[in-house]
Amino acid sequence: MITVQWERYPLVDQHPEGRRWLQFTANIGRAWNTVDAYGRAVDDHLAFCLTIGTSPEAARPDVVAAWIGDMHQRPNRNGGVGLANSTIQVRIIGVRSFYDFLVEEGIRERNPVRRGQSSRRGGQARQGLVRRVEKAPWIPNDHAWDRILRACEHEPVRNRLMVTFAYDGALRREELVSLEPGDLEPAWSLIHLRAETTKSKRAREVSFGTTSAQLLVAYLRQRGELFGRVDSGLFLSESRRNRGEPLGRSSWSKIVTGVAKRAEVPQLSTHTFRHLRLTDLARAGWSIDEIAQYAGHRDLSTTLKYIHLSGRELAAKLHKATRSLQADRERRLAALVEAW
Repeated sequence: MITVQWERYPLVDQHPEGRRWLQFTANIGRAWNTVDAYGRAVDDHLAFCLTIGTSPEAARPDVVAAWIGDMHQRPNRNGGVGLANSTIQVRIIGVRSFYDFLVEEGIRERNPVRRGQSSRRGGQARQGLVRRVEKAPWIPNDHAWDRILRACEHEPVRNRLMVTFAYDGALRREELVSLEPGDLEPAWSLIHLRAETTKSKRAREVSFGTTSAQLLVAYLRQRGELFGRVDSGLFLSESRRNRGEPLGRSSWSKIVTGVAKRAEVPQLSTHTFRHLRLTDLARAGWSIDEIAQYAGHRDLSTTLKYIHLSGRELAAKLHKATRSLQADRERRLAALVEAW
């Protein structure tokens, strides 16, 4: 049985069916991030149900709508009002999964969380409860990237290697912190990602560059001096409390947050390195299929979200494509000058 961190979801832990559902979700092999997001979503929904004096077993669609309205009105961490659209979407999906479980168990007859539906035979598509807002991930420009790298210069060699690996391999947070020494093939500059550590549950290989290779040599030497021969995680904690233990997801997030503050680039996140790498592969002329394979995506539509060419590059492409047309336009517009 997979261990669930119940302290993160106290209301789910106290709800018998909620606890069974989340444990079931973890046991069938969902990624830790998915289990965590679903657990927090249902914990939030249970808290709202308690506030208005109802329960998931009796909640009707209007209760779900009121919960969504509450999320739209809450203060957010940026000082504004309303949770982010992506946060609300994830919470709705998690709560819908919970109600699906209640229906399957015969505890409810219907799921009160309505699904969206695609159009059929040219008909109108049915919208879900909340319209999805698709925002392009933030990609650092050259100036911001230089500031990020300068901030990283002050990090220990372990953290610098994590940054270069995260970029080179377009690694997700879970994939990065789950690396073990045996996953590396230095002679070919390859990282072997085990299926159990990837979101898609598919093994794949990615490469790393010269800088990563040099940092790897330095880090392995330092790692050996500090901890001796350790065959568990590649990146080990140096803190007193967890000394010698594999570095966790939250620790990597804290490292990146510190870099973001020193670089004065608040948009930087652990996923930024992945976004930038996949975008750079598109800039280098890789096909969508090649990028999808490198990223470990099952669906090409997901890959498309990671390919965001900068406005400068788009302008250059536009200028090149319309050069002859623009010359003709300029020739015709010149008549306005001659009219003087």
